[in-house]
Amino acid sequence: MAGATGPGVILASKSAARRAVLEGAGVPFQSLVAGVDEDAVKTSLLAEGASVRDIADALAELKAIRVSRGRPDFVVGADQTLEFEGRLYDKAETLAEARDRLKTLRGKPHKLHSAVVVAKDGAPIWREVATATLTMREFSDGFLDDYLRVEGQEALGSVGCYRLEGPGAQLFSKIEGDYFAILGLPLLGLLDLLRRHGVLAA
Repeated sequence: MAGATGPGVILASKSAARRAVLEGAGVPFQSLVAGVDEDAVKTSLLAEGASVRDIADALAELKAIRVSRGRPDFVVGADQTLEFEGRLYDKAETLAEARDRLKTLRGKPHKLHSAVVVAKDGAPIWREVATATLTMREFSDGFLDDYLRVEGQEALGSVGCYRLEGPGAQLFSKIEGDYFAILGLPLLGLLDLLRRHGVLAA
């Protein structure tokens, strides 16, 4: 949404959680889907030996650049990857798969790598990757079944099958890292960048 005084902000994401983070912070923006084939990019990067962290960064950059081409705005690309025991995990496609995922993560720590890249005129101008470590508690199978019954399809919206801002908070015994990064959009550095460029009031 370009303002009267200059470029605006575009979020290159369809993520409801990321939109909610920006809306909650009072950032005026519009959303555009980047149309990136994330599975193909991940497969290629893994074949090249890229780390799980670097995959998040590369995808965030690709989204930002793709939407930024031909636009005057500041385009925010973001991506989040889950790393467990050195392996990259994608979103679960069914609730049965989500149940298996949560049983695998139960009682153990995993990492969320959240990358944000801002592009302007088709080139990246700023980036940050934040990593959080989340440890799930030893919840019972009964609790897990109740949790998935309450969350339903919402559990499939995040790679870890949980929303920390919702019932997913009850899955954890320990969380280390930035809250906004866990939601999928490291925020404070991004807000600082937008203030420095006059998009937000300083």
